[in-house]
Amino acid sequence: MRAFVIGNIALDETYSISALPEAGASIFGEQASRSLGGKGCNQAIVLSRCGVETTLVAAVGMDDRAIAIGRALTRERLTPNLIPVDSPTSDISIILTTPDGENSIITTRAAAAALDENAALDALGDAASGDLLVLQGNLSEETTLAILNAARSKGLNTAFNPSPLQPWFASVLPLIDIAVLNRIEAEALTGENGAEAGAFLLRAGVGLVIVTLGGQGCVLVSNDGATEVPAAPAAIVDTTGAGDCFTGVALASAMLRGVAVDVRALEDASRAAAITVGRRGTQDAFPSHEELMAILRT
Repeated sequence: MRAFVIGNIALDETYSISALPEAGASIFGEQASRSLGGKGCNQAIVLSRCGVETTLVAAVGMDDRAIAIGRALTRERLTPNLIPVDSPTSDISIILTTPDGENSIITTRAAAAALDENAALDALGDAASGDLLVLQGNLSEETTLAILNAARSKGLNTAFNPSPLQPWFASVLPLIDIAVLNRIEAEALTGENGAEAGAFLLRAGVGLVIVTLGGQGCVLVSNDGATEVPAAPAAIVDTTGAGDCFTGVALASAMLRGVAVDVRALEDASRAAAITVGRRGTQDAFPSHEELMAILRT
């Protein structure tokens, strides 16, 4: 089985600051890293480092960033399908990290939003029944719906990470097999918390729900009920990309064992995320292929 990740790709620039600035204030900061990022790219990198045959489909603009993105992807095990779009710039994320390891992220999406449904559907041309499709919230409503409908007709399994939040997400829920979202996204989408949010999404048509709860772990909600999984111990340096690492490993762990996402998959994901938060940056903070293999074999 293969994974097709259709989402965004960006250059991440991370800056260390003492505290988030107040309106109108100027503060000093230090550039901590510059690497690949974007939720689609992050999740594809992690899936591929787990040993899953992965294709990343993402839009890039007509600029020097696109060249840098292509070069950076050569380090990874995935198959890149970078689609040039009518955008003067590729997407970029500015990440502000504070001493407690928390972050605030500003992401542009002009390139991702310009990915039209025809180009995305062409990228799914050789996908076969049982393959995994992974989406996030960066594409347009029309493109997202077209991809999900095509996936359903091909018999693909679909995983959706509804971030960044968009007002039309309720319309795609019946087409989602696996939803992975954090507590803020869950509450915004459902008005509920934790297991109750998961139950709400099941009633909306989602097959299985994972709600991440930060340091409190996560909760897996399916038709069999709700199961809480504790977080792995971690020394937090920078939380950037931890959610994407968690998502990628959870999907890969289940996929490689030929099962639905289960407690084992979430334990594997938690251990991998604990490594990520102990490092700065995005691409460079993710566990290596060797580290992930050690986790998945345990």
